[in-house]
Formats: sequence, C-alpha cells, structure tokens
Amino acid sequence: MVFNSLHFVVFFAVVYAVYRVLPHRAQNLMLLAASYYFYAAWDWRFLGLLIAQTVLDFTVARLIHATPDRARRRWWLLLSLVFNLGMLGFFKYFNFFAENLHTLAASVGWQVDTVTLRIVLPVGISFYTFMTISYVVDVYRGIWTPSSRFIDFALYVAYFPHLVAGPILRAKKLIPQLEMSRVITWAQTREGLWLLAWGMFQKVLVADNLARVANDVFAPGATPHAGEILLGVYAFAFQIFGDFAGYSNMARGISKMLGIELSLNFLTPYFVTSPSQFWRHWHISLSEWLRDYLYIPLGGNRGGAWMTRRNLMITMGLGGLWHGAAWTFVIWGLYQGLVLVAGQWIESAATRAGIIVRDGLNVSRVLLGVLMFHVTCYGWLIFRARSSHQIADMTRVLATGWTWGPHAPAYAWALVAYALPLMAIHAAEARRGDVLFTLGLPTPLRYALYAGIFYTTLLFGDFGGSEFIYFQF
Repeated sequence: MVFNSLHFVVFFAVVYAVYRVLPHRAQNLMLLAASYYFYAAWDWRFLGLLIAQTVLDFTVARLIHATPDRARRRWWLLLSLVFNLGMLGFFKYFNFFAENLHTLAASVGWQVDTVTLRIVLPVGISFYTFMTISYVVDVYRGIWTPSSRFIDFALYVAYFPHLVAGPILRAKKLIPQLEMSRVITWAQTREGLWLLAWGMFQKVLVADNLARVANDVFAPGATPHAGEILLGVYAFAFQIFGDFAGYSNMARGISKMLGIELSLNFLTPYFVTSPSQFWRHWHISLSEWLRDYLYIPLGGNRGGAWMTRRNLMITMGLGGLWHGAAWTFVIWGLYQGLVLVAGQWIESAATRAGIIVRDGLNVSRVLLGVLMFHVTCYGWLIFRARSSHQIADMTRVLATGWTWGPHAPAYAWALVAYALPLMAIHAAEARRGDVLFTLGLPTPLRYALYAGIFYTTLLFGDFGGSEFIYFQF
C-alpha cells in the first residue's frame, strides 16, 4: 500500500474518521492495529518478524534498565544487537555474501559449494531495525527510560506514516507524543494538507516522470552518449530527491493531521556548498543515526586527522551498504566518505589561508553550489548504476567522448518541465529558511500556487502507484 494509491486514500479516510472520535488510549490501540494492517498489506508473512523484534527489544530494554550489573546489561544489549542485525543481515545480505564468497574462492582455484536462497526482503526492515537499535542503545547509555506500556513502544516502531521508509525516529522524539493526549490544531491540519499535496507533487509529477529518463539511460545494454548520460544523471538526481523527499513530506503531513509531529528529513540539499552541509540536509535522520551510533562510537574526530578520516570512511562505507546488497552501494558509500574527507581538508586549508565563503547569494557561493551539485550527481551515477562495469563505462564516456546524442533534447525538455518547478519552490524555501513558507504567502498568491500544484499533478502526474525508491532499502 503506497501513499499515492486509492487503497491508501480509503485506508487513511477510515483511520482518520475513527481516530477523531476515540479517546487517547483507544487512539493508540487503533493506530497500532491500523499500522499492522498497513504493513500486512505489503506482505503479511513478515508481520510476525516485526512483532518479534518489537517484543524482544521492549523486553530487553526493560531488563537493561532494571539490571544494575554492567556485565549483564552488556549481555542483554548484545542479545538485542545480534538478533536485530542478524535478521537484517540474513534477509538483506545473505545471498550477497554467499555469491561473493563463491566468486572469491573461484578466483584462487577453490571449488566451494555455496547456498543461495530466494529471500524476499521485508519492506522497511532497515528503517525499523535502526529505530529499535537506537532505542535499546539509548536505554543502555542511560539517556532514555524504557516505556512501561507495550502498546506505546509497539506503536513507536510500527507507526504507519514512517514505518517503511522513515524518517528514522528516536524514542525521545516520538514516544512522548504517543504517551500524552493529543489535540489536533487547525495549524497542524493546514500544514499537513500542504505537505501531503506537495509530497504528492514531488512523487507523482517530478520523480515518476523523470524516472523514465533515468531508466532509459541506465537500462541494461544501453549505450548512451555523454550528453545523454549527463542528463540521465540529472534526471535521477531529481527523481530520487522528489521520490524520497516526497515520501517524507507525505509522511509528515499525514502524521500532522493525526496530531503527531515527525522529524524533518530533507532541507534543500541541492543548495549546499560543502559535503558536510549536504549530509546535514539530505536524509537527516539517517545521517544523525550514523553519526550517533557508528561514527562517534568508532571515535569520531577524537583521535586526530587520520583517525577521523578512517572513521568517516568506515561510517559512509557501511552507510552505503545499508542502502542495498550490491557493490555499487558500497562504492557509493566509500565515494561519499572520500568526498567528506576531501571537503574537510579543503575547508581546513581555506581557513588557514584566510579564505571565507560569506553567507548570502554571491558568486563564490553560487560556484561552490554548482560544484557541490555535480559532485553529488556523480555519486548518484554510482548509486543508480547496475554494476561497477556500468560505472566505469559511463565515467569513461563522460571523460573522453563528449557528444550530446539523439535523445538529449527530449531529456532536457523533461528536466525543464519537471525539475524546474520543484527547484523554484526549494530555492524560495532555502532563501527564506522555512520549508513551510508557502503558508505565509498572500492569499491570492497562495491559492494560485495551490491550484497550479493541484492541476499540474492531476493532468501530468504518473498515477500508476509506483513504489518509492527507498522501499527496497
């Protein structure tokens, strides 16, 4: 069940109507039942896994909190980590490691029989696993007291707006909202409706239309010219942004209409001027999770320049692998790590030389922004490529054989038609520093914008109900 489907419209209409007439505790119980139905609509077979992880981590967190002995607390934490990461590793990476072990053994002349299974990846497992891990680790660290009500914790894990593609919420952000009675204000409803409509625009108009260009360029056996590759990479950059930011906006909008606030997950990431800024604006919840539960425990920046760079590379490499069981994702993660390391070195050198990039719109910021966008786009080429061979082939064509190709004009027109309106709104958001600035526009202008978004989405959107890209992660 995807947000951009009739099934979800009917589902949410029923949930919202019932929710508004129930008292607080009954609301939570109903939302949990609705969330389990929402998840079962994808594949009911994996609902048991979701519930099992919920029961285990609820129990383990309470045992950790009640156990004064540090060694025993570590054993409970280890149990949670082994189970959660074991389930994630089995479903997501079993075949990947088995196939690579077979290839490695064959390369040195060993004949190794490996087992591969037809494993279906449970939707959203990467997201809800990271949420339950952060919950248990925070209890272990003593910075969070475990929930006393199982229903509240289960709803924290399974809450349907964020369940299958984030944001990856911390306990301190969501659980207090679930434990208290909620009053839905008109401001929340108004903001929620805007975020829902804007997210739909990003998904069905921008992302799903530009997906056709990216799919053509990255199709198996395709031999695009350099200009077509460049435009295809641009198309994918706006596709993945529109797709994922669109999901996040719809999730936030739906949740606001229920009186529950979710974290902002995107903040105009294509208007940044440095790699570190990009990761503070792109998939914010994942960036913060990797920082707090991987980068800092590895040592962060406490061990000098070399250790900092090592920790960045490990963190981003594993962050790339989190996205999927393929070497292209590992390469993408390592590329992002190298970009972060290079960015830190350049910023440090510029500071020592007395070079300062001033705030505000000026030539230096524009040039840095254009450079950073293209550094990001090359990363998207790696991310979208079907294999390391395709990465190498496309890189070679871009570097050595510059021609536009016969499809370039059509691709360029698609980018202008679908990406330009998106970026115009985000440019205004970046300039005003407010992702909800549209709600403060003068009434005639605001309603003209609403009408434009509604009719362009209705007339030109792709309503095929295609899944969101991050559902596969």
